[in-house]
Order: sequence, then C-alpha cells, then structure tokens
Amino acid sequence: MNDWFTIDKIDEDTYSISEYRHWEETHCYLLNGTDRSLLIDTGLGICNIYEEVEQLTNRPIAAVATHIHWDHVGGHRYFPEFYAHAEELDWLSGEFPLSQETIQDMVIDRCDLPEGFDVRDYTMFQGVPTRILQDGDTIELGGRTVEVLHTPGHSPGHMCFWERERGDLYTGDLVYKDTLFAYYPSTDPEAYLASLEKIAALPVKRVFPAHHSLEVGPDLVVCMRDAFRTLKAKGLLHHGSGLFDYGDWAVQL
Repeated sequence: MNDWFTIDKIDEDTYSISEYRHWEETHCYLLNGTDRSLLIDTGLGICNIYEEVEQLTNRPIAAVATHIHWDHVGGHRYFPEFYAHAEELDWLSGEFPLSQETIQDMVIDRCDLPEGFDVRDYTMFQGVPTRILQDGDTIELGGRTVEVLHTPGHSPGHMCFWERERGDLYTGDLVYKDTLFAYYPSTDPEAYLASLEKIAALPVKRVFPAHHSLEVGPDLVVCMRDAFRTLKAKGLLHHGSGLFDYGDWAVQL
C-alpha cells in the first residue's frame, strides 16, 4: 500500500481507487461479485494498482478499460485477463495516435510524482485482450451483471458500464465535471451527442466518472445532453468551434 492511491468504499462490494496526485485525478472502480471481480480502468500505471486491488478481493480479477487512453490502461500490465472494445484494438498494438514523448510529457504534467519514478521508463500499454467487447455484451461477476454500452465520442471504442439492478453507471470520460475533450482528431462530437442521448434514457441512480469530482448526479448527464443538443441546433457541434463553459463543466470542441 502507498499514498499514491486513495481508496474509498462505495458500498460493501464496490470501491473507487483514485490518483489525486495527478491533475486528471483518475478514478478506477473495483466491482466484487460472488465469483469474480472486475476492475474498471487501471489508471496511469505510475504505481502498481494490483497491490491495492488484492487487498480488496480474493476473487479472480479481470480488468476492463472504458477506452484505450494512457491514463486508463497504465496498470493493465498487472492483469493477464483484460477486456477491450473492438474499435480500439489497433491502439493496443502500436497504432495509438500520440508519440511516446507526448505521452510521457502528459504523465509528468502537474503531477506529484512518487520518489524513484523515472518517466523515461514509462511506455504506453500494449497487449492482446482476452475478450473483445461489443455493445450489449454482459460481464457476469456472480450476483452482479455489468452491461456494456458502446458510447463513442471521446474515443471510437469508448464504453460505459451499466449495472441495471443497482442503477449504477460508470461513465469513463464521457461524463465528468471539468472540461470534456472532444477536439482531438480521434473524437467525434456528433457521436458524443448520440452517446449522451443513449445514457440519458437510462434510469440511472448513481454516476461514477473517471476523473475529478466523485459528486456527480444523473442530472448532469441530462444537462450535458441538452447542451450538446443546443450546440448542434446552432451548428456548433463540430471540431474547432471552441470552448463552451457551463459552470461546473465545459466542453472543448
């Protein structure tokens, strides 16, 4: 155990594992079933997240990424069993659209790095998933069923994870407080709106984002959907239209 990670108990069998010492404040989530455990995202990979997870479950663990960005798959190397969406398999095999140097610069940007960490050793995770996911798939944990929702926009293979019986939605980088990024070439503002429409239609009780504040309610999903609808109606839902600030969140297009 170390002070790089902050662990919060959400309920008896669910935990958030957060990296507050980096400006993106990435959150990963451990869901424990009666048979298996699922880790949604594995963070930056600056410290070994498996050492934290093994204190919280004695069941077999699979990792799944909401999307294949460096700050969500950094700890995947500790998990032989991991899942990914079909649309981003190329990013796991050397075709990620950012250079190694650019990724390393983002790792150390506004980050209180642990002693002994050398960014020159940091590499983007590469690997072959043990399961390829599609929209509508389910992940069975024993007493818990997690539904896969393909929600592109932030990235082509972005996924949200939905526990229908609990009303819990894990939104990755689709929904969080702060600035949403939808201006990179690999983003798609129109698809972003379609994904917001998709999740806004669900009977969500709790929202668990991948970054920044954990105090996010279902009303934020609806607010974001409505804002994206308005941008589309005004002809602004496209790359290069600018930064739009809505108070506790914004979107850069």
